[in-house]
Amino acid sequence: MSMNPTAPLFNHIVAFEVSKAELVVHTLPADRQERIPNTAARVRRILLREQRANTRLGSGPMLVLCEATGGYEHHVLEQAHELNLNLHRAHGSSTRLFARLVGHKAKTDQIDAAMLAHYGRTQSLALYHPPSPHQQALRALRRRHDDMTTMLRMELNRTEQARSAAIKTSLHRHCRWLQTERDALQAQIDTLIAQSAELEGKASLIQSIKGVGPKTAAAVLAYLPEIGTITKAQAAGLAGLAPYANDSGSAQGKRHIAGGRSPLRASLYMAALVARYRNPKLRAFGLNLKARGKPNKLVLTAIMRKLIVIINAVIASGQPART
Repeated sequence: MSMNPTAPLFNHIVAFEVSKAELVVHTLPADRQERIPNTAARVRRILLREQRANTRLGSGPMLVLCEATGGYEHHVLEQAHELNLNLHRAHGSSTRLFARLVGHKAKTDQIDAAMLAHYGRTQSLALYHPPSPHQQALRALRRRHDDMTTMLRMELNRTEQARSAAIKTSLHRHCRWLQTERDALQAQIDTLIAQSAELEGKASLIQSIKGVGPKTAAAVLAYLPEIGTITKAQAAGLAGLAPYANDSGSAQGKRHIAGGRSPLRASLYMAALVARYRNPKLRAFGLNLKARGKPNKLVLTAIMRKLIVIINAVIASGQPART
């Protein structure tokens, strides 16, 4: 939370509660709410109106915000960026915690829009900056690649259970097609990275770490574009690898990880399996944990956390890893 909620960073708030077809817009300090279609034209009209009102009334800094909703918020993000407005894309878990903090138990679009507006007014929020076209394309390709991997795994599992020869033939045929499509996507990912000097440079730095290959590098660049510009704690947290305490009084519970970007964590898991044996420092680190009686799952999680911290440091320094 802001250290001084009575003096928020932004005074004029335009909050959008997003759904597929409609948006509920709540503005502060006017405390006005309206429902509009989720189209670029209507979003732009609202933002231009609020810009004019802000200039006329001198309301102070203006912030546009919405929650991440899997893509339905793209009109809000695009129009606010085109108009050069301050913009924040809120994480759903953060806004839900804020709602609990201020005592909002009911949930409707109207209530959520008002809550989101007050969240923007009382929090110190990082501004959203849209990814580059290369970054957007990489993320889309990598997501599709991961979708194909999931489908392939499901079909392979079905193959093991199938008893009918006809069903097995169908499954094998589909698996071959999925594998071909996934390979084609990987080739497109490799080409895209090679065409971008920034992405290629970062991928090369990431792969200088023993045990980390091109697929993990692509996953990091796709799912953690902030890499190299954040702290090691933030890198671990965004990857869902930061240990959270579970203590109460004199009792100390087990630390656990939570949240984060699960596709990135899945890729780091595969890299950790390799780095545990191929990377001398990480191998020694893992053996030390094992000697202290730590279970295998904890050892791998700790290596994953070390990996993302090292990757972040390597990108930040611009120098290849020494090991």
